Amino acid sequence: MEDRLLSQATDATVGHAFDLLANTVLTRNARTLEDLVQDMLRPMLKAWLDDNLPVMVERLVRAEIERVARGR
Repeated sequence: MEDRLLSQATDATVGHAFDLLANTVLTRNARTLEDLVQDMLRPMLKAWLDDNLPVMVERLVRAEIERVARGR
């Protein structure tokens, strides 16, 4: 016990203060890791869809039209 820099009372008080801070931050800003990742990925997904979705849809629609036309 003599090797400790803080007394048990000081350690408990400091720990409690940090717990209160963490609880306040989480309560007022209730964002999860998933929320943060979603916010980061959303612009990347939007850019990817803008770049790739029109070409993919056009190719698939064209293939379906050809398939239907051959079936008649």
